[in-house]
Amino acid sequence: MRTRGQPVAVAAIRAMLGSGIPHAILLTGPSGVGKTTLAGDIAAALLCTAPEVGSRPCRECRGCRMVEHGNHPDVHRLAPAGAGSVIPIGGRDVRGVRDLVANLAYLPIEGGQRVAIVEAAHRMTEDAQSAFLKTLEEPPAFTTIVLCADEEEQLLPTIRSRCVRIRLGPIGVRDLELVLAEQGVADPPTAARLARVAEGRPGLAINYARAPGAVLLRGEIARTLLDLLGAGLTARLVGVRELAARAAELNRALDAGAAEASATKPVRAGARGRGQTRGPGSAPGPAAAAVADVSDAAAPDTESAPDEKGVRIPAAERRRGALALLEVWRSVIRDLGLVVVGDQAAIRDLDLVDDLQGPSSRLDAVSVGAALRRIDTAAERLEGNVSPELVLDVLAIAWAPPAGR
Repeated sequence: MRTRGQPVAVAAIRAMLGSGIPHAILLTGPSGVGKTTLAGDIAAALLCTAPEVGSRPCRECRGCRMVEHGNHPDVHRLAPAGAGSVIPIGGRDVRGVRDLVANLAYLPIEGGQRVAIVEAAHRMTEDAQSAFLKTLEEPPAFTTIVLCADEEEQLLPTIRSRCVRIRLGPIGVRDLELVLAEQGVADPPTAARLARVAEGRPGLAINYARAPGAVLLRGEIARTLLDLLGAGLTARLVGVRELAARAAELNRALDAGAAEASATKPVRAGARGRGQTRGPGSAPGPAAAAVADVSDAAAPDTESAPDEKGVRIPAAERRRGALALLEVWRSVIRDLGLVVVGDQAAIRDLDLVDDLQGPSSRLDAVSVGAALRRIDTAAERLEGNVSPELVLDVLAIAWAPPAGR
């Protein structure tokens, strides 16, 4: 199998292939750890025609080659689409769950199996999940459904209960370096750095490797966050808002890297045929607590907002930029904590070692822990449709050294 660094998950899948694959599998884990790759391996193994079951997928037969090149008619894919990046119920202008269910009603074309892969299944709307329940409970004959989800808690309990769950985690640095080498996207020194920066997520590391500008943007954002730690309140508020815009640029650069990767491969299954598409602790100060109360009571943020040039930015894009900023921010806080406790060898971004020394002298382990918890809370609020600007203001107010240090 192509999946690297996930021995437990791969062993579980091989055992299922030998004893009988379940009708529905839920692959969970952080974004970019290889869930979609493993789903593709499952599809290849089920559609492989090699005589020895234990050797599947062989990667050489017609079935394996078609899955690899993305044109197997019995592999059906569904992924988020549109401005909101969701998977809708479908059946109208936008492809969704109903369309996938309709595709699965056909008999297999090439072999005796069909495989449905739902990428980012946690982005299915509640209506879409409800519409998918019956198919998960009573799938068509010879059909295996693989759901890939970053956050399984966002799936209905009835969805989760109908699937065999397998969790994937971040992979080791050496395994990730091998993935980058196999892809041919980075030389050894760059691969070693990206393997640490990506925190065990091969998908993210590959996108960074294909978009060098994104690596520079990430470094700029991290260094600015460290500078803001010693700044006044106004500077922090303004600076964090500006960083959100830079994080949106980071997203666009990573998207361009992902698009470049897609452009070098044949069309994937789901993009053709039968209408398929691919698609941490002290508490915050009084000021921060006051703003936090406002954010808890805020109405869902669904409107666009102007940037510094007056251009209207859709809420989904602003939220995605804020989440990207939180990801870099969390990594910076973690590395600061490692310097505080004297474990510099475990720092993820080695390019920031010198930049971390000054800010870390203003912190202690308790304040680092509190800062990490605030980041996690902020991410939860963003997922709950709270205004990105309000969430970031809370973090900016609290992003200050503890009193007396």
